[in-house]
Amino acid sequence: MRLPQIRLESQFAQIQMNTQPAIQSIEQPKADLDIQQPTAELHIDRFPSKLNIDQSEARADVDLKTIKRRIEEFAQTGYQDLLEGIARRAQEGNELMRIENGGNTIASIAKQNGKLFPTHDITIGFIPKLGSVKIDYEPTKLDIQWDVKKPIINTQIKKPIIDYQPGNVDVQIKRYQDLKIDFENLKFTGINYEQRI
Repeated sequence: MRLPQIRLESQFAQIQMNTQPAIQSIEQPKADLDIQQPTAELHIDRFPSKLNIDQSEARADVDLKTIKRRIEEFAQTGYQDLLEGIARRAQEGNELMRIENGGNTIASIAKQNGKLFPTHDITIGFIPKLGSVKIDYEPTKLDIQWDVKKPIINTQIKKPIIDYQPGNVDVQIKRYQDLKIDFENLKFTGINYEQRI
């Protein structure tokens, strides 16, 4: 027995895609760096030491005096002797003024003025005296000054070099859709005739 059949044959459409990937390249040039370090400056000021030794008093103790000092001492001694002489004569005048009161005033005055040499007390002493040499010392002084210079830094930054090629997608239809219809053993009976489909 032959059964009527309808045959359908379909074919899907197919898309063909051709892709070209994007290309990107990045190049970073090195930055230019210039560093200069000026040398520091050192300033040293030196004040030398000073030693002062004054031994004029020690020399005077052993009777090695300068002319100026001898003149000053003689002038001072003469002035002191003058004052003592005036005082002694004034005292003697007062004593002679009261001669009527009795006593042996003239003999007493003659005895005091009759001493040829003055008496001196003898003691043990050191020549020159302790501390007669004066020493003054100033140590050396150093003044150190640094002049520090800052570094000079020059930087030149370079931008990156970027090369970009965009990608591409090519879309095509590889095969179109298709539908085939086929009939088997199918008859159409119409008015007064038959038609095979």
